[in-house]
Amino acid sequence: MKRNFITLYVLIVIALLIAAALVLNAGGGIKEPFVAGGFYPADKTALGKVTADFLARADTPTVEGQLIALIAPHAGYEYSGAVAAYAYKHLTERNIDTVILMGPSHHSPFTGVAVYTTGGMRTPLGTIKINSSIAKALLDEKSQVASYPAAFDKEHSLEVQLPFLQSALKKFTIVPILIGRPTRESFVSLTRSLTAILKKNQNVLIVASTDFSHYHDYALAGAMDHKAIDAVARMSVEDLQQRLSKRECEMCGEYAVLFAMAVARNLGATHGVLYKYANSGDVTNDKTRVVGYAAMGLYKSRLTDGERKELLALAQKTIDFRVRRGATPEHTVKNPRLMANGAAFVTINRKGTLRGCIGTIQPVMPLYRAVITNAVSACSRDPRFPPMTKEELRDMEVQVTVLSSLEPLDDIKNIQIGIHGLYIVKGINSGVLLPQVAQEYNWDVRTFLEQVAIKAGLPKEAWKDAELYSFTADIIK
Repeated sequence: MKRNFITLYVLIVIALLIAAALVLNAGGGIKEPFVAGGFYPADKTALGKVTADFLARADTPTVEGQLIALIAPHAGYEYSGAVAAYAYKHLTERNIDTVILMGPSHHSPFTGVAVYTTGGMRTPLGTIKINSSIAKALLDEKSQVASYPAAFDKEHSLEVQLPFLQSALKKFTIVPILIGRPTRESFVSLTRSLTAILKKNQNVLIVASTDFSHYHDYALAGAMDHKAIDAVARMSVEDLQQRLSKRECEMCGEYAVLFAMAVARNLGATHGVLYKYANSGDVTNDKTRVVGYAAMGLYKSRLTDGERKELLALAQKTIDFRVRRGATPEHTVKNPRLMANGAAFVTINRKGTLRGCIGTIQPVMPLYRAVITNAVSACSRDPRFPPMTKEELRDMEVQVTVLSSLEPLDDIKNIQIGIHGLYIVKGINSGVLLPQVAQEYNWDVRTFLEQVAIKAGLPKEAWKDAELYSFTADIIK
C-alpha cells in the first residue's frame, strides 16, 4: 500500500513537471540562435569584436530630443552591419531598460501579431531575458495578438538585432514581436497597448527591424528608398502607407515600421532622423541588384527659439503677401523639424480682438506648410470675418499655435486650464478650442467643456456623452 502511494506520488510529480515544461514552452522558453555563423559570427569573441568595430566606426552626431524608436536593417552583418551600427550608437549612453523589438515574419505565415512572452533569447554573447510582464500585457486573443513562439524559431529579423543591443546596452530586457498579416484589430490593439506602456516609462524603446528596397538597380533603389525615408522623417504614416501600396517604395518590415511610427506619433514624436543610408551595392560593388538599408531614429523635441521665430515670420510674411497681392508666397525650408508633418493654428488679432483663426488638428502636412496654409485661411477664408484689408496689416498681431498629438480624455479631472486644449466629436459635429482661449476668458473646466460643445454646434451639455480629446500647444507670439 505504501509502495503504491509512493509510486503514485512520483507519477504526479513527473506529470506536474511535464505540464510546467509544456506551459513554459508554450510561452517561449530560451530561444537558441538560428543564424549565428551565417548572418553574424558564431564565436563570442569574434562577434564582440565585429559589433564593437562597427559601433566605433559609426560617426553619428548627437540628436537633441527624446528618442522613442529606432529603425535598423536585418541583413547579414557584412552587408548591413555598418548601417545598423549607426542606429545602435545612439543607445550607448542612454538608460534603456526594455526594448520592444518588432520585425517581419519571413518564414512563418500567420494572421495578426506574435509575441514571445517568457524565457529569453540567446546569442553567442549571452542570454537576454524576456520582459514577461510587458509581453503578456500586450496579448489580446480577440484582436489576434497572441503568444506564438514557433514563429520565432527560424526568424532572423529580430535575432540579428540582439548582438548589437548587447554591445550597446548594459542591463536590459526585451519584448520580441513578429508581425504576420496584421488586421485592423491587431494594429489598433497593439498600438494602444504599446502607447500606454511607453507613456509610463521613458526607459522603454522600440526597435523596428526592416530592410528597404529589394533587388533593383542602384539608382532606382536609392530613389525608392528615399521616398520611404522622407515619409518616415516627416512622421507621415499616411504617406508611407500610400507609397508602399503604390509600390513607390519597399520595406520587408513595413508593418513593424508603421506600428513604431503610429506609437511614436501617439507619444508626440515630431520627426524622424536619418543616421545612415547605404545598400548592398556599396559593399559588393555589384550595383545591378541591390538591397537598401537605413538607420533612423524617431524623436520628440521642442521647437528651438530659431524655429519658433521662423514659423512666426513665415505666418506674418504669408498674411502680408496674401492681403497685398492676393497670392501665396513661395518658401523653401531645409530644417527637418519644420519639414516634418505637424498640426498648427494661425490666429490674427487686432487691438485685442480676434480677426481670424484657422488651423488643422491632425499632422497631415509639413509643419511649415500647415502654417502657410492656415495663415492664408485666417486672413482671407475665416467664415466669421470678411477678408483682411491692407489697412488692417499695420496693427495686426499674429500668433502661431503648434499642437501636440490628440489624446483621448478619460477623466475631465486631468484638464489643466491654460495647458490643455480640447477637441470634441459627436456624430458629424466636431469642434476645437485652443488652450489660450480658456485662459484668456478665465473659464473653469466645466465652462471650457460647455464652450467646446457650443463651438461644435452642440448643446452645451453634449460633452458628457461625446468623444473628448485633449492636447497641449506651443504658442508662438
